[in-house]
Amino acid sequence: MRNPFTDLEQAIMSSIWHRRSATAEQVRKDLAPKHKLKESTVRTLLGRLETKGYLKHEVDGRAYVYSSVDEPRNVAVRAVQQIIERFCAGSAEQLITGMVEGQVLESAQLRRLADEIERKSKRR
Repeated sequence: MRNPFTDLEQAIMSSIWHRRSATAEQVRKDLAPKHKLKESTVRTLLGRLETKGYLKHEVDGRAYVYSSVDEPRNVAVRAVQQIIERFCAGSAEQLITGMVEGQVLESAQLRRLADEIERKSKRR
């Protein structure tokens, strides 16, 4: 099970997801408005994300070009699975109930989700 992203790791992943692939210098430029980082620091963070299994790289000349191992949606699904296991005793229903009670989800959203689930189950 992978650990969740730090804020800086999330910013790096957002840069790579947006670009599809990027060098450390491209990521550094993307982060520059909010994070003043040296290219070597970005390379270190990219290496850590690769070690954690989120990124892979190819060599282009002298530069490493990083790309994501997975789409953002799939990473989000795994993060939610971790939340369900750690905080909701494995119960997705407990999570969703908490989201409704905490006004994270509205009943109209739940109805749309229920309709989507119904449509998908009929296709099978």
